[in-house]
Amino acid sequence: MENIKKAYIAGGCFWGMEELFRVRPGVKDTEVGYIGGENEHPTYRNHPGHAEGIEIVYDANETSFKELLDYFFRIHNPTTIDRQGNDRGSSYRSAIFIQNEEEQKTAEEVIAIVDKSNKWEAKVVTTLEPYSTFWPAEEEHQDYLVKRPNGYTCHSERFGSFL
Repeated sequence: MENIKKAYIAGGCFWGMEELFRVRPGVKDTEVGYIGGENEHPTYRNHPGHAEGIEIVYDANETSFKELLDYFFRIHNPTTIDRQGNDRGSSYRSAIFIQNEEEQKTAEEVIAIVDKSNKWEAKVVTTLEPYSTFWPAEEEHQDYLVKRPNGYTCHSERFGSFL
């Protein structure tokens, strides 16, 4: 029996994050979009304050929020402020959009584990922000690296599990 939940994260360009998460065990669907910003109905050209984020639909019987965050911290650099690869600006910040107290506690726990591991050269700067409306990005950005297999990404698996 399925136990479907959603998680909202941002860690640089949403294309690369989506491509890696889409095939994770327990992940049922992904969608790229904008979250955490100032305007309604943001677009690629007009999303002040929004991060390029992804919505992850997952079966909590097959994977957990903690396991998703473990993977999140392995595929992007959570120690750089407003930057991933060649992308710079607050749109590319590392953020977890918290929906409840349990997610807050889990995020804090995983960040402490990542920091203690010393696998990254600096401490995690990922922000924990309250969930706000997730606005799906334009269709051309959905499944971008499926449509363009040689497209730009700065995401890759860098380490084994922190857990």
